[in-house]
Amino acid sequence: MSLYSEKVMDHFRNPRNVGVIEDADGVGEVGNAKCGDIMKIYLKIEDDVITDVKFETFGCGSAIASSSMATELIKGKPVAEAMALTNKAVAEALDGLPAYKMHCSVLAEEAIKKALEDYYAKHPDKHMPE
Repeated sequence: MSLYSEKVMDHFRNPRNVGVIEDADGVGEVGNAKCGDIMKIYLKIEDDVITDVKFETFGCGSAIASSSMATELIKGKPVAEAMALTNKAVAEALDGLPAYKMHCSVLAEEAIKKALEDYYAKHPDKHMPE
């Protein structure tokens, strides 16, 4: 029996939305010093909708899979929905992560929130959803 679901393995082997958005509207970078994972999320936002999202992740397979799934979950969605994304939702979408790898889904949630904070800092005329 594998520690990882087929979805985790698929998103690790074939990650979606990998790369950089040079003129990103928001960028969020987070890291976990304990495990060494570093995640960077780039957002393109138009009319309060995430029109494009890319990521760069340095880390284990769970970190890469979590980044990939998180980008899939917010792409094309309103900013308010992306703000509400939880690490639990990322892990569930991957059909679960081992308990000792849950911090990877937390990093994905935090990176998205940081990218959105960056977007709102750059656009003071916009208001962050509650």
